[in-house]
Amino acid sequence: MAGTEQKREIWILGLGNRQERCVILCNYLEQGGYHARIADLAEVAAGKPLGILLDLSPYSADGWGILLRLKNDPLTRDIPVLPVYLSEEGKVGGAFPTAGFFTLPVDPEYLSEKLTVLGLTEEVEEWDLQAMLISRSGEEQVSKVVESLGFEVVKAYTGKEAVALATIGRQYLAFCLLMLPDMSAFELLERLRLYPQTRNIPFFVMIKDGLKEGEKVAMSREIATLVRKKELSQEEFLGFMRRRG
Repeated sequence: MAGTEQKREIWILGLGNRQERCVILCNYLEQGGYHARIADLAEVAAGKPLGILLDLSPYSADGWGILLRLKNDPLTRDIPVLPVYLSEEGKVGGAFPTAGFFTLPVDPEYLSEKLTVLGLTEEVEEWDLQAMLISRSGEEQVSKVVESLGFEVVKAYTGKEAVALATIGRQYLAFCLLMLPDMSAFELLERLRLYPQTRNIPFFVMIKDGLKEGEKVAMSREIATLVRKKELSQEEFLGFMRRRG
């Protein structure tokens, strides 16, 4: 019975010594029927929670470093992670429900296996499906793997170009570099949510291994700008949880 309960737990990471910032978030989770637990990275591999909520705000304790370590470790990289913004007081400012994260350089075998396990390759033999690759450098390795699975790859080099192509095309899934020349992957994800045809597209974020400290700070500030001091209600937040991959 204890094992069953543990599998239903949602773990919260990135709080460091400021665990009191989790009060509102934990209350939301409990009201939604989840078991909330504040945890450390070292516990994740053995515990294998149902999912992880990771604070990526400027107030987090190395949230970006935690994300990279989670996604680089074969024991933890398949655990779903929902990035969240917690204010200094613990208000839930935003959530960013990606379909998943891949670190660069990508592991071709893992990428192929992951898309297959998620059921995203089941219809490629029956339909002409497109995958959008959004990156200033093209990410040829990712492109080759996706093409080998039967997708036609459509490339965009900026966020604005991606929005334009996605809203007139029929892309089945998307891969986006964390930082684009004109916006972040999270801002692009927010923009795609505004259109019915792209609102639910599986959106994967690619992160280069070894983000520099300056890049981590810049991304946290970018997320802070996106949420603009708003606060998600319990109902709004639980809506993100239901869409969590």
